[in-house]
Amino acid sequence: MSDIIKLLPDSIANQIAAGEVVQRPASVAKELLENSIDAESQNISLIVKDAGKTLIQVVDDGKGMSETDARMCFERHATSKIKTSEDLFRIKTMGFRGEALASVAAVARVELKSKPEDKELGTFIHIEASELKTQEPISTNQGTSISVKNLFYNVPARRNFLKSTPVEMRHIIDEFQRASLAQPEIGFTLHHNGEEIYNLLQGKLSQRIVSLFGKNYGQQLIACQEETDWIRIQGYVGKPENAKKTRGEQFFFINGRFIKNNYLNHAVTGAYEGLFKEGHFPFYVLFIETDPIHVDINVHPTKTEVKFDDERSVYGIVKSAVKQALGTHNVSPSLDFNTDVNFESLAVSKMNFDRPFKQDKNYGSFKNIDRQRSHSVQWEQLYESAINESIPDIDEVQKEASFEQKNQLTFESKVNREDSPEKSDLLDGNNAPTLIHHQYIVRQVKSGMLVVDAKLAYERILFEKYNGYIYNKKSGSSQRCLFPQSVELNPADYTLVMELKEEIEALGFEFENFGKNAIVINGVPTDLPSSGEKELFEGLIEQFKINSEKLSLERKENMSRAMAKRTAGKTIIKNDSIELDILIDRLFACAQPNYTADGTPTFIILGLDKITDFFKR
Repeated sequence: MSDIIKLLPDSIANQIAAGEVVQRPASVAKELLENSIDAESQNISLIVKDAGKTLIQVVDDGKGMSETDARMCFERHATSKIKTSEDLFRIKTMGFRGEALASVAAVARVELKSKPEDKELGTFIHIEASELKTQEPISTNQGTSISVKNLFYNVPARRNFLKSTPVEMRHIIDEFQRASLAQPEIGFTLHHNGEEIYNLLQGKLSQRIVSLFGKNYGQQLIACQEETDWIRIQGYVGKPENAKKTRGEQFFFINGRFIKNNYLNHAVTGAYEGLFKEGHFPFYVLFIETDPIHVDINVHPTKTEVKFDDERSVYGIVKSAVKQALGTHNVSPSLDFNTDVNFESLAVSKMNFDRPFKQDKNYGSFKNIDRQRSHSVQWEQLYESAINESIPDIDEVQKEASFEQKNQLTFESKVNREDSPEKSDLLDGNNAPTLIHHQYIVRQVKSGMLVVDAKLAYERILFEKYNGYIYNKKSGSSQRCLFPQSVELNPADYTLVMELKEEIEALGFEFENFGKNAIVINGVPTDLPSSGEKELFEGLIEQFKINSEKLSLERKENMSRAMAKRTAGKTIIKNDSIELDILIDRLFACAQPNYTADGTPTFIILGLDKITDFFKR
């Protein structure tokens, strides 16, 4: 029998490695940004075209690379960070300049320009599909510029799996936000198709948060800090009243690296217990600093999943730190973004780090808590109680998160297709309906009493109406605004609106681009309330995001649901028997009048037997 096992060529091995590291354009952007951060850059620019499908370019003013390093960084297993196996457990940097570049160069056309400070000329390298095309001296500025062009051009199957431009751009914005939050002392810019999306100046963490997410965040930030002999936690959490129905703006960083950790997220949300409604999620940006020996970042190729050697202790410290911050936010001074926006003083104990913590460079210092005040006893008791609380096992939290994710899909709009009662079978004579408590329509029927939730009924009617518009590609009727409304959006929401432009216009909205991350609404659907067009549009986008997190829906149905829920919620139902009768008629004319799109009953029938039971006859 002949030998069948052979070594793979380097080009194929690199493509296989790229499959783990380079999943989409955002993966490339992440690796290049991390490399620039490790190069001690002061300013970093990310330039993309067609959401990275055509171009991803990162330009920095960091240390730059020598001619040899510039060539070696594209070789497999080449790195400047690891020399021994012990180094794998003491990783303090972000990128491994070279490890990811070999994978990127295997599936794209890459051009690199780099020059260190002590050299007169830099180096230019052009590589395509792991094959070196050009290497020559070049006159360039200090730092490094890497351009990744035509990603997956030689792997068409992978390129075909890329999503639409707005979707891929949202992923790039996510990676940009994470990198810029982790390093507020570095200036960042982001350009897409020649348009500036972000221009973030060097500053403090709170200023960076406001620059990324909007001025309204300046009023909801609560400084959070805790320190032990082996771990330090600091950052910001949001006020409970500002909690949202979407999880989006929640960030954990371990030694400057963004991570995803359901166990620690459970600790934060546990600290908010009882402070907001179920199904809401708080904002937080929390940094954990510890000796790298206590954390393993090599759990996943993207290094966003980590493991601590003592998960339960970290859980308790995070929860107590957030509880203490929440316990003080009513008495602590408000944040002043013009003067000392971050934290003013923090006694830094000696920690056994190989690299000393850079106090004030990234986050400033925390506001001094006056523990001599009368309420200090309560704070200490709060801290002690949090520590003494029973800490759930990490496996239990992971199972809970997995169960929640699997069970988020509740009802599809096409379920519950049982035979619906005809209106003629229900009604009894010509008795008029009435509205009670501005919400419920009550009417006598043959078997007892019909009770209709007016807004849920209207939501069902609108859902089927909007579904017809979107799926049949017939634009809904629109009315021009007397005064066009301008809406400013954050970059992520703006790209989402552009992605959904066809569906939104099918509902009856008329809008156009109005400059940087802004649109102007010229027309709205005719059945909208007479005012609040801007609020309704913003609510529509927010509801779409909420549905996306909780349900697995195609975007057309998601948009119909979101529009129906927001419109019905803003509609005022009048206690007019004729209008109420028309509403009931429209409900029973629906294909499925029994339920809203998410499975909530629109009406109930109280039978005479049930009513009699109430009086115990």
